[in-house]
Order: sequence, then structure tokens, then C-alpha cells
Amino acid sequence: MEVRMMIARTNIGRIFNTLGQSILSLSFNFGGLVAGVFLASSLDVFSITPWALLLFPGILSVRGAIGGIFSGRLSTALHLGTVKATFPKNTKYFYLLFYAIITLTLESGIILGLTASTFSIAFLGLTINDLSAILIVTITTMALSIILISPITFGISVLSFKRGLDPDITLYPAISTLADILVTGCYILTLKTFFSELGYFFFGLFSLIFVIAVCFILIKNYMEREYVRTLKECFLTIILVAIIVNVSGSILNRISEVIKGSRDIYMVYPALIDTVGDVGSIIGSTATTKFFLGTLPSSPLSIKSHLIEVFGAWLASLIIFVMYAIIASFTYEHTVLSSLYKLTSTLLIVNIMAVAVMSIISFTVAASTHKRGLDPDNFVIPIESSIADAVTTLSLFITLVIFH
Repeated sequence: MEVRMMIARTNIGRIFNTLGQSILSLSFNFGGLVAGVFLASSLDVFSITPWALLLFPGILSVRGAIGGIFSGRLSTALHLGTVKATFPKNTKYFYLLFYAIITLTLESGIILGLTASTFSIAFLGLTINDLSAILIVTITTMALSIILISPITFGISVLSFKRGLDPDITLYPAISTLADILVTGCYILTLKTFFSELGYFFFGLFSLIFVIAVCFILIKNYMEREYVRTLKECFLTIILVAIIVNVSGSILNRISEVIKGSRDIYMVYPALIDTVGDVGSIIGSTATTKFFLGTLPSSPLSIKSHLIEVFGAWLASLIIFVMYAIIASFTYEHTVLSSLYKLTSTLLIVNIMAVAVMSIISFTVAASTHKRGLDPDNFVIPIESSIADAVTTLSLFITLVIFH
């Protein structure tokens, strides 16, 4: 009996520890509401061309996938000691990882641009002439994001590690939110400028310079095993992500028809997809570390031994979703109480649907890739975050159609 009580107290302590750190990390997603305000305030920009709104979830998701690879690899490497908590005179592993992330940024931009063009031609009736515009806007936004976000990612990882926090829980949620704000700003700025008189020429030149820089990195490091391995393992992941996120974009276009300009939904949208993806990253990253340390069998069925982390992260996300509803209702609606009840109910239903699915998917991807001898950090966050965007967007669409 005493042993059971000790185990129960230990488990409760672990739940509150996970809940506390999850709330701390997910609270960064309130910044996603800033990205949502950008989105809600710039609907006129997205009306400039039919593919602008379709491309938006893809930009967020692919940037999140690249950031997820970087964050996941950094957090695990800091635990294992293969990356030092300092930028100058770091390990060779760190610099090869950084070069690979830059290369993947260009690769993902090209793949996203091509898949978005295919979807636009197929579903929006656009012509092949829009291909160059989509490619330039995508590559420009991705290049700007890597310049702004990568140094911040490493800085937050080092700071959290030195302060005794678990980077598996704190790093990706914190950086993904900041990335959403910066990427949304970069994308809107690029769209506004691109359609100006010199925008096409300026951003075309900028994209060309970025391509040349990546080619130089590729020529310099193509013989490095770790660099090549990262590119190979992530290539199919990026293709899968690019296809999935275009589904999210198509669904977002349908949502815009249903809500007809309801700015509170636009405001919370980036935060919703960010938070669900972050819950998946917490579950997947904590599981990945356990797999590497040998404290958890790499089997999808072992999720039952990981339920404390799942429950703690999920409960934190429910609390955060309620806060989103409160803030958005007071920001955009005049009849606050009625809109608050309606929006809160909508978001909680979305949370239950999306987080349940993503908890299983994140853990399964982590277990399956580790069992096959692959590095889960190259797969878990990129795959789960992109699927999370699609699942959350679809859950929101279904909920709105039924209850709106």
C-alpha cells in the first residue's frame, strides 16, 4: 500500500511537472495571436491574388518543419553532449546541422512553391505563368525566415538548457510561436512589396543570391556524412509536408467562405495550429529522448507508459485554448458573453478532436522511426507539425460547419 501511494505521488508530481513546463512553453503561443492579428488585419493583401491565402498555411508549416528539425536535433544533442551550449567553438556536428538546415530551407521553399503551384492550377484555375511568382515569394519568405529565426532558436535552446529546463518541452513551442509571428510578417511584407513596380525584380534577385549561397554550402559539404544524412532523411519528409500543407491551405480557403470575415477566427487560427503542433512536439520529443536513453521501448504500444507526459501537455493546451477564446472575443466581438461561449465551445471541440489524433501520431512516428534505426528528430516534429496543421484546420472546418 505504501509503495502504491509513493508511486501515485510520484506520478502526480510528474504530471504537475509536465503540466507546469507545458503551460510555460505553450504560453509562448499567445504570440501566435499577434500573427493572427496580422492575418485578420491583412485580408485585403490576401485578396490580391487567389493563391496568397492557399500558400499561407504552407509557409507556416514548412517553416515550422524546418524549425522543428533544428529544434529537435538541438534539444536531443544538448542532452547527449554532441552540441555545446555555446555558439563560438561549437562541435562539428552543430555546424554541419546548421548548414543542412540552410540547405533544407531552400529545398523546402522550392518543393512548397511547386506543389502550391500544382494545387493552384488544379483547384483555383491559375495558369503556369503564376509559377514563377509563387516560387519567388516562397523562397524569399523562407530565406528571410532562416536569417531571422535560426540564431534565436539556438539562443533559446542554450538559455533553457543552462537554466535547468528541458529543451524537449520548452524549445520548439517557444520558437515556433516567434517563428509564426516573424514568418507571417515576412510573408505579408513580401506579398505587399512583390506586387509593386520593382518588387518582382528585387525579390527575384534576392532569391537568386540565396540559391547561390546554398550551392556554395552544398559544394563545400557534400562529402560530410552527417550533412548528407540529414538531407537524405529529411528530403522525403519535406515532400510529404509540402503535400499535406497544401491540403491545409485548401481547407483554409473553405473556412474563409464559411466564416465570411469573422476576424476572431482568423486571429486564433495561427495560435491553434501552433499549439496543437507544439503538444505533438512535446509528446514526440520527450519520447525520443527516452528512446535514446533506453528508458522506453521504441514501440507504438509503449505510449501507455508515456501517458503522464501526454496528459500533462493535453491539459495545458485546453487551458491555453480557453484563454485564446477569451482574448479573441474581447478583441473583435461586441456581444462579448455570447461570442465568448460560442468561440470557447468551438475551440474546445477542436482541441479534443485534434490533440487526440496528434498525440497518437506523434508518438507512433517517434517510435517507428527509432525502431528502424532512423533519427526521430528528422521526422517527428516536421511530420507531426504539418499533419497537426491539417488536422487542426480540418477539425476547425468540421466544427464550424456543424455549429457555426
